[in-house]
Order: sequence, then structure tokens, then C-alpha cells
Amino acid sequence: MHNFLPIAYFRNQFVPFGEANLSIATHALHYGTGAFGGLRGIPDPQNDQQFLLFRLDAHCKRLSNSAKFLHYDLPADKIQQILVDFVKKNRPTTSFYIRPFVYTSDLGIAPRLHNIEKDFFVYGLELGDYLSPEGVSCRISSWYRQEDRSLPLRGKISGAYITSSLAKTEAVESGFDEAILMNSQGKVSEASGMNIFVVRNGKIITPGFDQDILEGITRDSVLTIARDLGIEVIERSLDKSELFAADEVFLSGTAAKITPVQRVENYHLSTERPITEKLREKLTAITENRDPKYQDWVFPIAV
Repeated sequence: MHNFLPIAYFRNQFVPFGEANLSIATHALHYGTGAFGGLRGIPDPQNDQQFLLFRLDAHCKRLSNSAKFLHYDLPADKIQQILVDFVKKNRPTTSFYIRPFVYTSDLGIAPRLHNIEKDFFVYGLELGDYLSPEGVSCRISSWYRQEDRSLPLRGKISGAYITSSLAKTEAVESGFDEAILMNSQGKVSEASGMNIFVVRNGKIITPGFDQDILEGITRDSVLTIARDLGIEVIERSLDKSELFAADEVFLSGTAAKITPVQRVENYHLSTERPITEKLREKLTAITENRDPKYQDWVFPIAV
């Protein structure tokens, strides 16, 4: 059961969540012509009159860039102001997740992006741990990650998530928590909605952008934190066998945060995860605004 925040932004105004409804003829519903973002926020643990959003500027910029693939000009600063107002109106009492969404709002039936109405809405929900913080089991999916030559993978295009949905359900129905998708070259790409990292011999290895991955904001945060901690980071293609031989494997994403992997297929990984835990502790401190080095990653909203 989802606990949705009471106020949504819909058709250029704030309305009760239950009144933000779309027609069944909405173009984006039929053709996947939408793009979304997702960002986390918390009530400030040190100030009960303030909320903290993690990397708000990066999320707004990515959504604005995603909107361009839909031929929709939606400036990042406009998105940011709406999200700030959204938090002020809802005043969540616990950890929460915000979902902004741009889409073709027309009621036409032709698959196109030209001469068609676009719009933007925002809703949110209370959200604790998306995946178990104790760790997850993963299977190698029979579904492959799309290629950028067929879908603009630099954007979070809603239609692309049919593959994620197929892979996630396949994993869960076969007894696993999560799926790992390979790309068309047979290399590791990402999980159903998260980036993936391998730790071997004290170094972090993760697929680069040339492996058809999403440009994850949490991924970028993890890489920056690791380098600042003096941990060597290597971005390159990653073979399936490296998952089985890894010292540690973890996933990252806005919803998942940093989640360790306990098992890949029938290969059990070590329960000792010093690098994963170090990164997770650091990221938690940053999101709670307890690390002055990364204060520019945290956007405070006073109410």
C-alpha cells in the first residue's frame, strides 16, 4: 500500500492527489512518450522546520534534458521551483520520494512528437527502503538492455521501462529479488532500475556510459565519494564472470540508494563488504547534511 503525499502538481496548479487524473486516451499512456525523474527527500534531522532534497539541481537538469527528447522545452529552473513549492505544500513527516513526469498529454492516436500537446505533473509518496538494506539476490536476465541507437538512453524515457519491468518480474517469479541486464554485446549493463558496481582487490569497477547504462545521479555520487576516499574507480565493460568472482557487488539508485548484492545466480558473495558499507555510511551522512564537504549536494527547504 502506497502512502501518497496529499498534494500533486497537475495542469499548472496544485490539487489534491485524488483529483490529478488523466484521460484513458492520453497519448503518452499508449506510446510511452513520457520521461520521468525521481528524487528523495527527508525532514531535516537537525531542524524540524526544514526539508532536505538530495542533488535537486542534478535531477532537474536531467529531467529537462530528458524532456528535449520529447521535443518539449521545460527549463530546469522551472522544474526546481515547482518541486520546492511541492515540498512546502505537502510537508512530509518521513522519508519521501518525488516523481516528476513530462509527457505527451494530447488525446491523439498518431505516434509522434511534433504538433502535439505536452505537459508536466508531480506527485510523491512516503518511501523507506526500496530494496532490503541487508542485501538482495540477483539473476542474469534473459532480457537485454536496449541500445542507444534505438532509444535515447541518456533520458529516463518511460517507454524504455518495459524491459525493466519484464526483467524484474522474471527475476522475482524465479525466486530472486532483482535482475541484472546484459547489453547487446553480452557485457553487464545495469539492474532493472539501478546501476551496478563490482569491487575487486580494493578497486571499484562499473560499466561506463558506452555500455548503454542510464546516467545515474546516485551512480555519479558514488563515484565522486569513492574517489574522494582514495578508492580507485575504473569505468569499463564488465564481464558476467566478474560478478561471480567479485569481492563485493552493489547496486545504486535514487530509490535503492546503495544496496549490497548477496548472491548472483547460484554464486554467494561475501558478507564482508567494507567498501560498500563505507560508501553507504558516507552517502547517508551526506543526505542528512552531516558532511560539510558535500553541502552543495543537499538543498534545504524551509517551511
